[in-house]
Amino acid sequence: MAKPLKDQAFATQDKVAELVQKVGAAIQQELPTVMAKMKLYLQNPSTRTILYKPIKTNIVEAHVQVQSLLKAEYSAEEMESIINMASIQDLQAQLDNLL
Repeated sequence: MAKPLKDQAFATQDKVAELVQKVGAAIQQELPTVMAKMKLYLQNPSTRTILYKPIKTNIVEAHVQVQSLLKAEYSAEEMESIINMASIQDLQAQLDNLL
């Protein structure tokens, strides 16, 4: 019988918390830089919006998938105490503010 995901070396609470933190930092630090560069080359806001929509959709979808997996594998206490993920609504608002 295979061990539960949370018992795997790569999916310990500390590793997952570190990964979530790194992704959050990348969204806050690197994505605004990408958007600023996009604004330099694309003057039309509607063009930027069209190009940004699949990026935003992919980020949100990945967030939903990870959140669903974590909810299935970790208890509510573990989720709250170790893994501090943004809610879907907060993430969408954060991504919307980049445009």
